[in-house]
Amino acid sequence: MKPVNLDSDLIVLAAQERELILPRFDEEVAWQIGQQLRSLAVERGFSVVIDVCYFGKSLFYSALPGTSPDKFEWVRRKKNVVARFHRSSYAIALELEQKQSSLLEKYALSDQDYAAYGGACPIIVHNAGVVGSATVSGLPQRADHELVVEVLCAKCGKDYAKLALPKR
Repeated sequence: MKPVNLDSDLIVLAAQERELILPRFDEEVAWQIGQQLRSLAVERGFSVVIDVCYFGKSLFYSALPGTSPDKFEWVRRKKNVVARFHRSSYAIALELEQKQSSLLEKYALSDQDYAAYGGACPIIVHNAGVVGSATVSGLPQRADHELVVEVLCAKCGKDYAKLALPKR
């Protein structure tokens, strides 16, 4: 496996966060995002847990066959990172890796409540900012992240091929 180029990945992650902005977000949009995530996961045979939330309110949740209760905790901890930093959990993970640090060292945040691993992306709304998150857990962290990005690209009318992280 080729090593991750942190600098180039962080540039792509920043572009994703700049480009993936929804015109609106409500229960119906959350349901559509969740359903699309679930459909792709089922089609690809992924055992994942999916959560789409407005901060403080889960609007879509699905645990596919083969997932464990532990994945719910991963989802909770990843989306806490998005709520705290208004960035994707993968971007925070790579920034910490680049600085050879951790959430506990840098921000005094417990691993019990926060997980800097890929899979949670901010839901950003035009003229409102970050209002929630879409989270997947069950695949390797880069794949969790990219599944969410693929669906957000479709929802925002963006070309996923142009915003995807480079293949490794």
